[in-house]
Amino acid sequence: MKKNFAKAEMFIRKDIAEVFQAMVDPAITTKIWFTKSSGKLEKGKTIEWEWEMYNHKVNVEVLEIVENQTIIFNWRNHDSPSIVEWKFKKITGGTFVSVTNTFEHATTEALIAEVRDSTEGFTLVLANLKAYLEFNILLNLVGDRFPEM
Repeated sequence: MKKNFAKAEMFIRKDIAEVFQAMVDPAITTKIWFTKSSGKLEKGKTIEWEWEMYNHKVNVEVLEIVENQTIIFNWRNHDSPSIVEWKFKKITGGTFVSVTNTFEHATTEALIAEVRDSTEGFTLVLANLKAYLEFNILLNLVGDRFPEM
């Protein structure tokens, strides 16, 4: 049972295959989340993501990929290891996306900050994804979150 986790969810009015592809293909994901990637998400690979505007890089270890269903990866974002699980569910009119970030070893104070930041961050990513796929609009919410950095 997951105890220490953050969660964000969004309904996207697009086919599940298109939504799933947007999250594994860096040609799409770099428009809505990070700015550079060393490759496509594939099970067993370690991929480097970069947010150039924040001078921040993170390695992502892909633990599981089930096409059009699940993406699970391990990352150390800001030196705090966690497991991120993306779930995709086909529903009438589109796809329901759920992102859960589970924290293994955070102290109480650190955990509160991690849950807050993760919930906010993944909500921005999902909003960017929705705007891009449904309306072909690039909102740049992730880049605009910390304009002074």
